[in-house]
Amino acid sequence: MENGITVGMDMGDKKHNICILDAEGEVQSRETVTNTATAIRKYFGKLESCRVAMEAGTHSAWVSRILDELGHEVLVGNPRKLRVIWDSDEKNDDRDAEMLARIARFDPHLLYPIHHRGAQAQCDLAIIKSRDILVKSRSTLVSHARGIVKSAGERISKCTTETFHNRLRDEMPTALEPALEPIMKSIEDLTQRIRHYDRLINKVSEEKYPETARVRQICGVGPITGLAFILTLEDATRFRKSRDVGPYIGLTPKQNQSGQIDMQLRITKAGDAHLRRLLVGCAQYILGPFGPDCDLRRFGLKLAERGGKNAKRRAVVAVARKLAVKMHHLWKSGESYEPLHRESIKKKAA
Repeated sequence: MENGITVGMDMGDKKHNICILDAEGEVQSRETVTNTATAIRKYFGKLESCRVAMEAGTHSAWVSRILDELGHEVLVGNPRKLRVIWDSDEKNDDRDAEMLARIARFDPHLLYPIHHRGAQAQCDLAIIKSRDILVKSRSTLVSHARGIVKSAGERISKCTTETFHNRLRDEMPTALEPALEPIMKSIEDLTQRIRHYDRLINKVSEEKYPETARVRQICGVGPITGLAFILTLEDATRFRKSRDVGPYIGLTPKQNQSGQIDMQLRITKAGDAHLRRLLVGCAQYILGPFGPDCDLRRFGLKLAERGGKNAKRRAVVAVARKLAVKMHHLWKSGESYEPLHRESIKKKAA
């Protein structure tokens, strides 16, 4: 910024520690601000436009939007990359705020700044994540009910999760009714609420995000994964190349190369864990017994055939990565999806 002022903000749940550096890099002041929108607007509204650095966290999204509205340059650092701050023998809130300010003053790229999604996208994505919590709760209750019945020498016959409450009502042992009837009613209620979320997700996709139809051309990508993908990336033009989406979601291997050593490591697991899990689920369907014949399936099966202890697992991750790349390409280009694109190219060349 023109005035050379740099602000580091160590964010907490109730208050934020702030360190302000002047143009020469000297500490101008240290203060604390209450973690409310009113207090943040009041404090930063009195400052001239300056560079403000913070770490990504629970409150960084809405705080960064307020600071951006006030005309400040906001840098939201990636905590995974800021080991110099949290891995220290002298860690405290004031030091963390100062370190953020000094890094932002020296070279903002060292913060590995992240991009927060917009307020509306965050609210719409909350629908998907709320549904996910209900699904996990229902799965826990179903497993509990099956376990209780099994421990009594009986079994609930196989059925879908959506119809489990009906099967439990018909087959639960009489002696276990006092213990399982409330569980059965809870599962039934959760199933109804999950169906409500499913209808809401379809409605939001059709009315607000029609571009989800492009990524859903791929068999195996449903309304939840399609909408989560669009809302998480938010803007297709953020990525110059579709291949950049894989590292963003954390589906590329870590690197540890030095001299003649180049180790094979696990994936980075950076980015949104929920979207990564959804993409892996889609990849498992594509490689499963009901998966359609397509380039993605052939690519994954070829990798799995190489054998080895983790061949199938690596194939699933690799397909998930290529799936993300393909979805971004379809979204950005607006092209129609060709399941066997490689085969059509070979026929044209022949």
